[in-house]
Amino acid sequence: MGLVGVQETGNGEKGLALGNKNKYKRMDSEQSDDFDDDDDALNLHHQQLERKKSIRKYVLACAIFASLNNVLLGYDVGVMSGAIIFIQEDLKITEVQEEVLVGILSIISLLGSLAGGRTSDIIGRKWTMAFAAVIFQIGAVIMTLAPSFQILMIGRILAGVGIGFGVMIAPVYIAEISPTVDRGSLTSFPEIFINLGILLGYVSNYAFSGLSVHTNWRVMLAVGILPSVFIGFALFIIPESPRWLVMQNRVEEARSVLLKTIENGEEVDDRLAEIVAAAGMSNGEKNEEKPVWRELLTPSPPIRRMLITGFGIQCFQQITGIDATVYYSPEIFKEAGIKNNSKLLAATVAVGVTKTAFILIATFLVDRVGRKPLLYVSTIGMTVCLFTLSLTLGFLGHGQLGIALAILCICGNVAFFSVGMGPICWILTSEIFPLRLRAQASALGAVGNRVCSGLVAMSFLSLSRTITISGTFFLFALLSALSVLFAYKCVPETKGKSLEQIELLFENHNEWQGSEVEMGDSEHLVQKA
Repeated sequence: MGLVGVQETGNGEKGLALGNKNKYKRMDSEQSDDFDDDDDALNLHHQQLERKKSIRKYVLACAIFASLNNVLLGYDVGVMSGAIIFIQEDLKITEVQEEVLVGILSIISLLGSLAGGRTSDIIGRKWTMAFAAVIFQIGAVIMTLAPSFQILMIGRILAGVGIGFGVMIAPVYIAEISPTVDRGSLTSFPEIFINLGILLGYVSNYAFSGLSVHTNWRVMLAVGILPSVFIGFALFIIPESPRWLVMQNRVEEARSVLLKTIENGEEVDDRLAEIVAAAGMSNGEKNEEKPVWRELLTPSPPIRRMLITGFGIQCFQQITGIDATVYYSPEIFKEAGIKNNSKLLAATVAVGVTKTAFILIATFLVDRVGRKPLLYVSTIGMTVCLFTLSLTLGFLGHGQLGIALAILCICGNVAFFSVGMGPICWILTSEIFPLRLRAQASALGAVGNRVCSGLVAMSFLSLSRTITISGTFFLFALLSALSVLFAYKCVPETKGKSLEQIELLFENHNEWQGSEVEMGDSEHLVQKA
C-alpha cells in the first residue's frame, strides 16, 4: 500500500510537474508568437518605407531626365544675351539682324511645339524627347561653326525646332508619370531647368568673355551641346508614359509603369481604371470620338474653358516681358548707367542666380499652398516691379541710385515670375486637358507661348527706340496687371486632384467657386512667408 501510495504520490507529483511544464511551454509559445508578429510588422513597415523611398527616387530621376531638354532653352536665352554683343562685333550684323537672331528661335520653336503634340502621340513621349535632343545638337554644331550670319541663322532655326519639341513634351510627360500629391512640384522641374540653363548661360558669358571676339561666342554656344548628350543616357532609365501606353492599348505595360511610380500598390488598379476610362478604352475598345484637331477647332464648352485657361496663361507668361528682361538685360543695365561689358555680364549673373533660387521656392510651395495663391503673389509682384523699373529708367537717370534700383527691380521681377507665373503656366497646361487631347492641346499652348516670346524678343529694341525702354516696361506693367485679373477669372485650383478629376472640374464651371482660392489666401501666404 505504501509503495502504491508513493507511486500515486509520485505519479501525482510527476503529473503536477508535467502539467506545470506544459503550462510554461504554452506561455513561451504565446510570447514567441507575439514576438514573431511584431517582427513581421516591423519588417513589413520597413519594406513599405523602402518601397516609398525607392519609388520617390525613381520618379524624381524621371522628372530630372525629362527636363534636360529645357536646360537647352534656358541656356540659349542666357548665353545669347551676352554672345550677341560679340556676334555683333565679329560678324558686323545690324540692329535688325540682332533682333531677328535673338527672336527667331522662339518663333521657329512653335513649329517644333506644333509637330511635337502629334509626334508624341505617334512615337511616344519618351522618344519625342530624344528626337528633340538630336535636332538641337545638329543646330548647335552649325551655330558654333557658322562663318556668316546666314549660316548662323540656319543653325538657330534647327535649334529652335528642337527646343520647341522639348519644351512642349517635358511637362506633359512628367504630369503623366507623377503621383497626384507631388505632381505640381515635379511638373515645375522643366521651369527649374530653364532657369538653371539661363544661369549657366550667364556664367558661360562671363567665363568666356575674355577670349578673342572670333572665338568666345562660338565657345559659349558650343557648351550648350553638353546637356543634350545626357539625354541619351536618360533613355535607358526613364519609362514610357503610362497614359500614352494605355492610348496604344498596352494596358499591362502601363500597369507595370504605375507599379514603379505609385507608392501604394493598392491604388495602381484604381488609377489604371481611371486612365483607361479617360482614354475611352473601357473593356478594351476605343469609343468613337471626333478627331483631335476637329475637337480643338470646334470645342465643347468644357474644352473651350480649358483652351482659354491653357492658351491664355501661356500667352500672359510671355507678353509681360520676361524674355525681354532676360535676353536684353545688358541693354537695360546700359540704360540704367552701367557701361563696362564685364560689369554688365556680372549683373546678368545676379539676375540668373535670383531667378534660379526663387523657382526652388515655388517647387517647395506649389503642392502645399496651391497654384492660385502663388499665381496671385507672382502677378501682383511682377506688376509692382515692372512699374517701378519704368519709373526708375524714366526719371532717375544714370546715377548710383538709378543703377541700384534697376538691378533690384529686374531681380525682383524675375523672382516673382519664378515663384508663380513661370512654373505654374506649364503645370496647368499639362494638367487641365483630357488625355485624348493633352499632348496636342499642350502643344497649342506652347505655340502661343513661343509666338509671344518671339514677338517680344524681336520687337523690344525697336519698341524701345520708339517709346523708350521706360515706356516699354510701363506697357509690360499694364499687361502684367491684366494677368492678375485673368488668374482670378479663368484659372481654377488644381492642387490635390488627379488629372482625371481636373477634367471633371471643367465640366461644371460653377464648381470652381467651391474649389478655387480667393485673393485673401494669397495675402495669408505673404504674411506666412
